[in-house]
Amino acid sequence: MSSKREREYERRRYEKLHERQLQAQRARQRRTRVVAGGVVAVLALGLGAVAVVNLSRDADQQTAAPTDGDATAPAAPATYPPRTGNGGVVPDATLAEDRTWTGTITTSAGDVGIELDGQAAPQAVANFVTLAAEGYFDDTICHRLVPQGIYVLQCGDPTATGTGGPGYSWGPVENAPADDVYPAGTIAMARIGGDAESMGSQFFLVYEDSQIPSDAAGGYTVFGHITSGLDVVKAIADAGTQDGSERPVTDVTIEGVEIQ
Repeated sequence: MSSKREREYERRRYEKLHERQLQAQRARQRRTRVVAGGVVAVLALGLGAVAVVNLSRDADQQTAAPTDGDATAPAAPATYPPRTGNGGVVPDATLAEDRTWTGTITTSAGDVGIELDGQAAPQAVANFVTLAAEGYFDDTICHRLVPQGIYVLQCGDPTATGTGGPGYSWGPVENAPADDVYPAGTIAMARIGGDAESMGSQFFLVYEDSQIPSDAAGGYTVFGHITSGLDVVKAIADAGTQDGSERPVTDVTIEGVEIQ
């Protein structure tokens, strides 16, 4: 091959290589725009609808609020099907009987003792007690751990996506703290931000004092507190989350809930 033809061949080869690089760069830029658009959509949803169960992420405080139907939660494997609780009917609040209930949440990480206040939050307690009695929470994964800004472990979604629920929703908010402070050991319901009627089965355990701002719907329904095993929840938090998600680094499974 002559020197001229060699130069021409090299020039064309370089142009083809350069074009492929440009195409790859454009593809990366398109993917980045799609991801960025998705993040914006998620943030918009979170700010407008935090705990359908979701903890919305505040752009300024970088905190997540507990929400029912969290769009930011990682996708769960297909092995976690949805469940219907209590036949898809909201449990009667009178079932709480204005009494204190005690029990244990048995998890793969250890036992968590709980006390539920049926007088302060009758609908939430009736809901939790009913679902626990029928085994709704058994073999479900605590899908969300928030280790910064607010400090909560969110559970109660059988699909482990943050979007699952019992087939019904209820409200309004009960027994929310006036000062927006949720002490360590608090057990509260997750919900959609701005929607007081969006509670279902998702709840969160506060493992360190947290201030969670109220929104248009108010605060979050506090229906009980941890009586033992707070160290179990803290150990889960200390272990951290899986890369790029809010899922605990090791899956935490609720093996059963016993209420007396």
